[in-house]
Amino acid sequence: MLRLAAVFACIAGPALAGGLEIEVLGETVTGTVQIDLLEDVAPLHSAQILALAEQGAYDGVVFHRVIEGFMAQTGDVRFGKNPEDMSRAGMGGSDLGNILAEFSDVPFDRGVVGMARSQNPNSANSQFFIMFEPGYFLNGQYTVVGRVTSGMDVVDRLKRGHPQSGAITGQPDVMHRVTAVD
Repeated sequence: MLRLAAVFACIAGPALAGGLEIEVLGETVTGTVQIDLLEDVAPLHSAQILALAEQGAYDGVVFHRVIEGFMAQTGDVRFGKNPEDMSRAGMGGSDLGNILAEFSDVPFDRGVVGMARSQNPNSANSQFFIMFEPGYFLNGQYTVVGRVTSGMDVVDRLKRGHPQSGAITGQPDVMHRVTAVD
């Protein structure tokens, strides 16, 4: 039933918006990141991200996993809103349910946005990541949902975490406000 709702959401209102505008705030970074969602490549994932943005669910969510030379992950709308307690950040999702994988031949180049998931390919929900560098080992393994069209300089300035885990020490950078845009 949730998948059917996602399809209707894709056909109805949110599909008219084509991307996200993310206002990032942090100790050393402030700026805006624009993302073009690839609705033709990943319609269910795009619809879910847009629905969450329109609900304000992403507002105040931290970048909880940031690995130099790889990617920055955010979007945990359940546990990622308390920068003082990062112990569960990255373990949650939304109430909208998980999404079936929508793998494509779009490569994981710099600036590509992918959906985070567990080991189950059909477990993507609300979390996403932005690539700092190409990561072609992810091709065909994770759903590509969009591309950064402006603001990669902001992404490049995000606070880096532990070299292996990406876990952030201290205050993480935050998606202060996320807006669905045309």
